[in-house]
Amino acid sequence: MQAATYFFIFVDLSLALFEEPAAYPLPFLATSLVEVMCLLAFFGRLFHFAKVTPRDVFWRDAKNICIMIAILMTLVDLIIYGSLRISNIQSVRWSRPMRPIFLINFAESRQIRRAFRSIRNTLPEITYVFLLFMFSVLMFSLMALKLFGDRNLKTVDGLPYFTDYLSIVFEMYVLVTTANSPDVMMPAYNFSGWYCLFFITYVVINTYIFMSVFLAVVYNNYRKHLKNEIRKLVYMKRRKMVEAFNLLKVKEGAEFVIKEDQWKNLIKLVAPDISTSHRELLLRISDEEQKGHVDKKSFVRLADLLNIQVITMKLRSHPLAIWFPHMYNSVSSLFIHSIVQHKGFVWMYDVIILINAVFIALDEKNPFISYAEWVFLSLYIVEILLKLYTYEPRTFFARNQFWNWFDTFIIIAALIATVLNTTLKSVTVYNSQQVLDIVFILRVLRLIRIIDSIQRFRVIMNTLINIVPTMLTFGGLALVVYYIFAIVGMEIFQGKVQFFAGNTTAEHASYCGNPSLKDSAFAHSKYCKNNFNNIVSSFIVLMELTVVNQWHVLDLDFVLLASGFALVTHEAAKLFFITFHIVVVIMIINIFVAFILEAFFVEYSLEKSEVETAIEKKIQELGVGIQEEELRDGKLIDNMETSENDLGSEEGTATKKKPKGLMFKIASKRYRTVDALLQRMFEAEISPEEEGPSLDEILNLSADDIYLKNPTFDNAA
Repeated sequence: MQAATYFFIFVDLSLALFEEPAAYPLPFLATSLVEVMCLLAFFGRLFHFAKVTPRDVFWRDAKNICIMIAILMTLVDLIIYGSLRISNIQSVRWSRPMRPIFLINFAESRQIRRAFRSIRNTLPEITYVFLLFMFSVLMFSLMALKLFGDRNLKTVDGLPYFTDYLSIVFEMYVLVTTANSPDVMMPAYNFSGWYCLFFITYVVINTYIFMSVFLAVVYNNYRKHLKNEIRKLVYMKRRKMVEAFNLLKVKEGAEFVIKEDQWKNLIKLVAPDISTSHRELLLRISDEEQKGHVDKKSFVRLADLLNIQVITMKLRSHPLAIWFPHMYNSVSSLFIHSIVQHKGFVWMYDVIILINAVFIALDEKNPFISYAEWVFLSLYIVEILLKLYTYEPRTFFARNQFWNWFDTFIIIAALIATVLNTTLKSVTVYNSQQVLDIVFILRVLRLIRIIDSIQRFRVIMNTLINIVPTMLTFGGLALVVYYIFAIVGMEIFQGKVQFFAGNTTAEHASYCGNPSLKDSAFAHSKYCKNNFNNIVSSFIVLMELTVVNQWHVLDLDFVLLASGFALVTHEAAKLFFITFHIVVVIMIINIFVAFILEAFFVEYSLEKSEVETAIEKKIQELGVGIQEEELRDGKLIDNMETSENDLGSEEGTATKKKPKGLMFKIASKRYRTVDALLQRMFEAEISPEEEGPSLDEILNLSADDIYLKNPTFDNAA
């Protein structure tokens, strides 16, 4: 259901590629039929959701109302637009900016909705800062008008300098982004060097102070409301687990418990993919004294147990130890094992990689450099072979051994590409530059291996990996905003600016197909391809605006009435670009930066304190060294090693001779997301017996509600 919903959402959003103005034109009938099909799918998904949701809950949910209104208005727009099109009357598809509503409001997109809630919750605080910021811009603009307006100064294009107040306001707003610095200052600075103090003061106050305050306000509110979201999730999870316990409980003596068989059936139902041995491990943790039942406290933490990724691995002997035991266990063979397992072996190859990096930067045409590449390649192949000789191959290439897979792939691909390149060099009629490019890229990629050898590099990489899911969420958020602005921009600016290929002989190509842009900075800068003539070019223009660099050139005519989009539409069009800058750069980008800051604070605090829950410690204590000759009737035998013997590591596997069996290993000691960390930290405040407030109270919790201070959270941040 989720995949089907996302598929139809993707198709619905992709229609902008084929509708006028289109990157790949299709008839209106074809696109309208596809859109109707998508609307039917959305209605079916909504109908299905209504069937499984209580009626009062369904109709109180604003998301469902938004989806129904969007479906109805889209159908009305299709009918009106189609009717006017048949009558050859030009019209506007005003419902197209509403398409992201389906991406936001369906139940499958809760993370994107959370991001939008962060924006909505941050708006009140940002509004006050923004008003103060705009007051500062307006004040400085008024001072600039009085200082420079009557001095008959000219810009580099010979136009009057700072004589129109609205143009000054826009120029000063652009100066906050530093996109027009120092150009905007030069006429005044050339007149008198003292005037630079005016612009320096302005930049310090508005660019460095106010923009930093924006980030601080966004970050503070983001943390506050994120913690409130997590508080709700923790309480709701607790209540749901208690409700489930009350449904399954039986009385055992003086307390209520859940029988072992019923607990196992529940795990099979909610987590069918975990192995029998993993399920038995969870039971051992939940029923530590092996009484044959699980109490309420242990049952409530079951959700946490299932969220911890546990890797189940079989202990296997190396194939060579089975086929050639005397040779593999000989003194010389064990000596090779000890060398490969020693840290010096890793350090030696790190040095080799760094030396290889120097050779990569040297001239490839030098024969000595070319031969040296074969030496490095041979050393890497020897490294892989030695590791495969020392470590059991299936353990070496386990799913969680990313760097082993990465090294092997890079080395094999580089070997194939180098041999192919050497072979093709003898064929004079063949140009092997593409193969050379692949070889060069593969050589550079080898340098990535050095990251895994340096602890602080690993911290940064862990943080980057942890924020990938949230980056996708913010990517969806950016897609929504970009899509809305792109559709609106196409309706306003389509056809106003035209792009012509470089070899065209058309006379109007020099001014982007619009006489209003003749001799303009926009046309002279060859920005004609920056237009809103289709959804693809619109997204590219919006990306350029997000980067901020030279964005004022795109709409410079708002100041000079000489170039850009406003010259061919209306001066008020500058509000479109300013609004986009405020929404994306000041709000969304700052929220994303706030998340990055929080992620790094959390990652560094975890790196220092190694925060672990009692559940994770118990899993490590019981699971890292669990062995079993055989699972009999689903029971684990009591053959356990201490947690110091990390059977999951390559060193432990190779240095000790171990019987065949199973071992369990925690996939990661660190929390995978900031949300997960905050949830664990806040949950530590709640007594295991506390069920929390009622469901209605949970849903109405506010970030300003007074709770006990969470010192762990403050310390981590």
